[in-house]
Amino acid sequence: MTSSENEADKDMLRAIRTALDTGEAAKAEASARGKPKLRVVGGDTPAEEPAGPVTARRPVSSGAATGRPGAEAPAAPEEKPKRERRPSRVALWLRRQAQPWAPLMPFAVATLAPVPLLILAAAFGGGWSALALLWLTGLTFAIDEFAKRRGIAAPGPRPEADADRLSALLAILHFPLLALAVWSLSGAGGHGFFGWVATFLAFGLWFGQVSNSNAHELIHRHSRRLFRLGMWVYVSLLFGHHASAHRLVHHRFVATADDPNTAPEGEHFYGFLLRAWPGAFVAGYEMEANRLGQTGFDWRRPNPYVIYMAGALGFVIGVTAIFGFDGLLAYLLLCAHAQLQLLLSDYVQHYGLQREKLPSGTVVPAGPQHSWDAPHPLSGLMMLNASRHADHHSHPGRPYTDLALSPGGRAPLLPYSLPLMATIALVPPLWHRVMDRRLTALKRRGAA
Repeated sequence: MTSSENEADKDMLRAIRTALDTGEAAKAEASARGKPKLRVVGGDTPAEEPAGPVTARRPVSSGAATGRPGAEAPAAPEEKPKRERRPSRVALWLRRQAQPWAPLMPFAVATLAPVPLLILAAAFGGGWSALALLWLTGLTFAIDEFAKRRGIAAPGPRPEADADRLSALLAILHFPLLALAVWSLSGAGGHGFFGWVATFLAFGLWFGQVSNSNAHELIHRHSRRLFRLGMWVYVSLLFGHHASAHRLVHHRFVATADDPNTAPEGEHFYGFLLRAWPGAFVAGYEMEANRLGQTGFDWRRPNPYVIYMAGALGFVIGVTAIFGFDGLLAYLLLCAHAQLQLLLSDYVQHYGLQREKLPSGTVVPAGPQHSWDAPHPLSGLMMLNASRHADHHSHPGRPYTDLALSPGGRAPLLPYSLPLMATIALVPPLWHRVMDRRLTALKRRGAA
């Protein structure tokens, strides 16, 4: 074989090898297009991405969930992050409005809970009148006794509470409730005899125990607006002079013969009533005249009694014009009922407690031992802590939310709640049987 033939054979073999290599590469490329891209173990670059969409393979479980070895576990659903719901502007506003009332809630519940019942009693009478009366008498007494026997006390002092907030609300509420009571009792309510009596007593108790106690709080406030608000509550009950007599006479001369509102031992309530009402009226006028430096009437600086009398006359005329003679009669009876309860409260809370005279002729300063306290919680809350009377006399300007029972038992305690003791005082023999022996025991302890 010649050398030229040899070269021709070698060229042909190279061409055949090149064709074979090219075909194998094309097959490998076509096969790779249908497979997912794989990362080379130990390598830094992944294999080529597949051309078509790739379905993610689920992790292979051990088969415990399905019972089959190697079975695929179900994919866990993706949890969307929960969006925190922010309170609306209305909710935020309501929270801000409710926050100052939180410390006042026990007092607000006790004083305002009977109001819906009173409104229903005025409108419909019948069972509503009986229920309102039962709430203010039997139910209150039962809760007081239950709480006392189990050592449940009313809340202690709450200096953070805005006491004037509730007092202003109660004073404003007093006037429409008074008008509603007169409207209902003047015949518009359509009550029978027993319904009328129950409605009258229920409203009278609320005015006597809540309105009176609240007005008493307001006339001790330094704010002129709050003082006038309490004064007008008393004027609407035809008892305006109490705003002067209580502050200028009672607090100064309590537990002495110079105070018309202190009952000495042995005096029954009806004798006290005939003496205290006119005595406080006259003493209050004299104190106001002395305070103003007046010997006669002065238009430039009128005695507050001018306002008390003119206001009372205005209420009488207004009630008569709106509700007629029947309305006037109902109004006068309601005012008498409220005044009676206030005088009963003074009678009970200072009965028989007298300040001793010193050799110099002056009397010892008033202290906790010159007022009767009552620890009963519900009636105390309803009367705005009027039953913590010793602390009030020691600190007349202290708000009702700050009052406490006398520490160390220095103030004597009433055996029953203040409203019940006022009821007992209406029966003099029973009253003296309950209280006179307690006075004797106090005197013995004092002497010892």
